Amino acid sequence: GCNPLAETGRSKLQNQRAVLNQQILRAVRMRAGAENLLRATTNNKVREQVLLELSFVNSDLQILKEELEGLNISVEVYQNAEETFSIPLVPLGLKETKDVDFTLPLKDFILEHYSEDSSEYEDEIADLMDLRQACRTPSRDEAGIEMLISYFLQLGYVENRFFPPTRHIGVLFTWYDSFTGVPVCQQNLLLEKASVLFNIGALYTQIGTRCNRQTQAGLENAVDAFQKAAGVLSYLKETFTHTPSYDMSPAMLNVLVKMMLAQARECVFEQIDLSGIRNEFFTLVKMTQEVAKVGEVYMLVNTAMNQEPVKENIPYSWSKLAQIKSDHYKALAHYFIATVLCDHELQPGDDKDQQEKALSQLYDYVPEGLMVLAVLKDKVQRKQLGKAHLRKAIVYHEEALRVCGLCKKLRNIEVLQEVLTAAHKRSLLKYAQQETEDDFLSLIQAPDILPKTEHKIETIAPQFSKVKVKDFFHKLGPLTVFSAKQRWTAPRTIRLHHEAGELGFSLKGGSPAQVYCLDPVCSAASVGLKEGDYIVSVGGMDCKWLGVNEVLEKLKSVGKQPMEFDVISCQDTAASLHSKSATYSMGMQKTYSLICLAMDEDKIDQTKKAPLKLPFLSWGTKNRQKAASTLCLPSAVAGSSQFKKKLSPFTLLNTESSLY
Repeated sequence: GCNPLAETGRSKLQNQRAVLNQQILRAVRMRAGAENLLRATTNNKVREQVLLELSFVNSDLQILKEELEGLNISVEVYQNAEETFSIPLVPLGLKETKDVDFTLPLKDFILEHYSEDSSEYEDEIADLMDLRQACRTPSRDEAGIEMLISYFLQLGYVENRFFPPTRHIGVLFTWYDSFTGVPVCQQNLLLEKASVLFNIGALYTQIGTRCNRQTQAGLENAVDAFQKAAGVLSYLKETFTHTPSYDMSPAMLNVLVKMMLAQARECVFEQIDLSGIRNEFFTLVKMTQEVAKVGEVYMLVNTAMNQEPVKENIPYSWSKLAQIKSDHYKALAHYFIATVLCDHELQPGDDKDQQEKALSQLYDYVPEGLMVLAVLKDKVQRKQLGKAHLRKAIVYHEEALRVCGLCKKLRNIEVLQEVLTAAHKRSLLKYAQQETEDDFLSLIQAPDILPKTEHKIETIAPQFSKVKVKDFFHKLGPLTVFSAKQRWTAPRTIRLHHEAGELGFSLKGGSPAQVYCLDPVCSAASVGLKEGDYIVSVGGMDCKWLGVNEVLEKLKSVGKQPMEFDVISCQDTAASLHSKSATYSMGMQKTYSLICLAMDEDKIDQTKKAPLKLPFLSWGTKNRQKAASTLCLPSAVAGSSQFKKKLSPFTLLNTESSLY
């Protein structure tokens, strides 16, 4: 990762984001405490003081939210260092997180679950923590993307090794919402994986905005980066269906995907425009429809940003910027077609049929009293329709400038003001060059332009397979056998002598080798070897990764000396034990002793059926019908009736029990 102490513009923004997140956390806790006190007290004087305090806290939260929005619209920092005359693109800021100490939970789990000396895995645990720390400050290039993907893939190994699906091991993950700054704390590793995925998509957007948009290669890289960002965010939306954070909710991710694809579409238009636009009939018609497509996609983005529940949390300046870009590119479309009509008259050698076909494809309808072929042939009608398009272009330009002037954050972006003003002046100049004596007699309204494009823009799915990672905890053995889902007995040593050169059992499987066809009267069976045992070491040498032939060679290489090998057996009762450890009672997770008591009670009274309990957090496509939780600490549950009501990931953050 980058040097966390480096004073770059991007690092300063992230540091400011971290400070704001801490301030928002304190304010949210104060508000939750004040609301609890307000419900608990009946003293009127105390209630007045609490209400006054609440008003101050809510005001502070509003100010902090506006400051966070200011960081989200600080787009100049992420743009290319070269001077450009282009409307800035919007990147996503990285989600902030707190430090996580894996040492004690993983060492305890290795000792308890795998019955191995946990001190031998200190280096592996340190490597995992170092990788996580580096992922908090990734470099803004492909190396940073590869590092984040490698950590995401490493989390897959860690999840299978150390995180049983039905209980927690005591590791608490805290991530801050990118838009609201509200923290989400959970012991579920899937929160970590989803947040890392979000940061991969965010880093792609920062790479896209950094590309040099004055070169063909830079624009191609920008298009590719925004398509990959959309692909990662789309993958996040489809894979983690009940994320407990606003910025990763399905509705918000849907808007972000649309915004990234719109920015990719904008870069495609800039690619076409880079070498200059020839003042030729068919070229201008093609450009008209291309730029109209950009205006259309930004209009859809603006519409999506103003829908509930996204409207309350998306930065206001983002919505206004999408509206400005929509108006700006629609104005350019009308300017291009006006240029076609005003500057190009039908010549004797021109193919009038092709021109009529091209022009008719621009419109869904033609103004009453006009025919496309007649417009092409009649100079007066061409001028009137062209001026109507110029008037509409000027209206769109003025609306874009008006909206930009109303938004304080956008008003301070100089290059945005310069681009909008230059385009507006160009349309005014073009209109002034036309004859004006018939303006008051012309009642033609310019029709809308149908968008069309020859360039396909779509999401690019993340290619995780291209990044090769090695399991840090490879020494534990093959993951198919040695995982958190399966419980094993502690290794036990089998000592035996050869019986006329025969072992008394056979081996099967891959790694590790498994005992089968055990002779029940052989010496191995008499000293404790069981059918289905796995051989994990021979003569003190680890053989979890050895195949059947290699293990047999080691067993037979002992010769006439007594052989010693360690085996483990599968515990069939683990599933029922784990299923109970995932339940909650009075806001606290059940301990091991409580589980044992519960098991004893089940034995005493087996006629009673335990009520069906919902999991604390539902993730993945298999749990679409279950609600998500944003609680970092379990809250007391008075009854099961509250689960009958369908929960929404957008309403949970408003409850006092989910604020911190």
